[in-house]
Amino acid sequence: MSIWIELLLFAVGIALIVKGGDFFVDSASWIAEVSGIPKFIVGATIVSVATTLPEMIVSVMAAAQGKADMAVGNAIGSVTANTGLILSIAIIFMSIAASRKKYLVKAVLLILSVVTVWLGSLSGTFSIVVSIILLVVFAAFVAENVKSAKSDMSSADDRIPFDKKECVIKLIFFVLGAVMLVIGSDMLVDHGSNIATYLKVPESIIAVTMVAIGTSLPELVTTITAIIKKQSGLSAGNIIGANIIDLTLILPLSSIVSGGKLTISEQSLIFDMPACLIIAAIALIPTMFTQKFQKWQGAAMLAVYAGYLCLVI
Repeated sequence: MSIWIELLLFAVGIALIVKGGDFFVDSASWIAEVSGIPKFIVGATIVSVATTLPEMIVSVMAAAQGKADMAVGNAIGSVTANTGLILSIAIIFMSIAASRKKYLVKAVLLILSVVTVWLGSLSGTFSIVVSIILLVVFAAFVAENVKSAKSDMSSADDRIPFDKKECVIKLIFFVLGAVMLVIGSDMLVDHGSNIATYLKVPESIIAVTMVAIGTSLPELVTTITAIIKKQSGLSAGNIIGANIIDLTLILPLSSIVSGGKLTISEQSLIFDMPACLIIAAIALIPTMFTQKFQKWQGAAMLAVYAGYLCLVI
């Protein structure tokens, strides 16, 4: 395939994720408004699961093919990119409140997930025992979201009216947006990698940048769209929820598919996991006390992420 066709398909992938992100955020916001569920909760559940599909597909397929480094690196790298790049952008450009009631449990679960993954990998393998612990954390995350949704549900009088036709149309656009995000991200990663190979860019750079950042594009587009539409709660909830899912669902699934064990590379233990934990700590710990994300956090996270990329590359 010629470089011009690769560039064209790469551009098509960009168009799909941009428009898909627009459909997705609009529909998710509408679901929150008509159901009475807070947008933070919608972002942390429905939006997060859909936008983590690229990471799930890439990691599980890589694990099934025996490519443990790709499976683990993609999941960890995506969490680092989500927080160090995407959440930092959101924090810098938006004022994001994070009430302790809605935020604290999710923040603790995310930090617990990162620490569990790192400590559970020190032996050099990601065992089935660690997978079970992470699946328990995932179950706690789902239970907490259901509990929050029930306790924070608006009364019927506060919800916007809608008819059956509008409901069907919005749900179609929600699904269509999710599908466009997944297909667009897949095209962007595949053809972006082909372009990099054609231009003789080292494979290590492709893995660190295009795979991890590429599979995080749905979160990036959703965040940028949320910034434009001033849906800060949806953006923060989506990123935190996506990170928890990356660690507590995608890694265990990858481990199970690989036969119960994933080999962890020295790079992951020395660079990837510590960087992920440091960036998550900067994002989450101060916010537990201040109940809002501050611009200095965004700048610090972005700086650490840039330094991490420089070290790895």
